[in-house]
Amino acid sequence: MGLIREPKNVDFTVIDNPWTDEERREFSELIKKEKAKHRTQIMTTKTTKKKQIA
Repeated sequence: MGLIREPKNVDFTVIDNPWTDEERREFSELIKKEKAKHRTQIMTTKTTKKKQIA
């Protein structure tokens, strides 16, 4: 993997805007859904492997 270099004479600035309560709630719900989805995928994979071995 190579290095990423900034172009010469270019400054990158970032403005950090605080999140609203609604944005935080939406993001929290999204994370919960993704974790649940990931958890079910892991459980399905483990049970499938056990069935194949037996």
